[in-house]
Amino acid sequence: MPSDFDASAVRFDEATGLVPTVVQDISDGTVLMLGYMNPESLARTLDTGRVTFYSRSRGRLWEKGETSGNTLVLESIASDCDGDALLVTASAAGPTCHTGDRSCFPPPAGHGKARIGTTLSELAAVIESRDRKRPDGSYTTRLLDSGVQKIAQKVGEEAVETALAAVADPDRLAEESADLLYHLLVLWRAAEIDPDEVARVLARRRGP
Repeated sequence: MPSDFDASAVRFDEATGLVPTVVQDISDGTVLMLGYMNPESLARTLDTGRVTFYSRSRGRLWEKGETSGNTLVLESIASDCDGDALLVTASAAGPTCHTGDRSCFPPPAGHGKARIGTTLSELAAVIESRDRKRPDGSYTTRLLDSGVQKIAQKVGEEAVETALAAVADPDRLAEESADLLYHLLVLWRAAEIDPDEVARVLARRRGP
């Protein structure tokens, strides 16, 4: 349980026994979904670290991703000033919405531009999912099965191609850079390096 969260202070609706719960992606604050918790699902979320809701349509507890594998891992939880709504921050493994979209909400107007941090976080989640599920025919699966040494060799090849593109064919630089970043993320996964660990190193180097 997050040390600063007081579950006893949550005010569940007297009629339904539920509390609305908004989920944000810890990587960039994107609102992923709105669900509802009852005391039991809240307790299970805190106990297991896997975000669990109460499904009003099914009339039972529902762990996000229990069938799809697109889980939400609890990072933090807080209640609003009245205690009658919850805000969960979570690490999302794959898309959150049943439609296959990252979020159940559309992006705000004017925010359709792809951003490198968000895109890399989504790609890392997809690679993690491929590692867990190992689907047939997946290039990522074949890479992971080849081992760290082979993946590292591929990263080296992609780095050379990226450098050459910068000098000789700038129109290809974005494409080659994308290949390099993808293979680097796969290497991190194979070597059991959390992308957040790399982010922390960069943050330390950046300084205050």
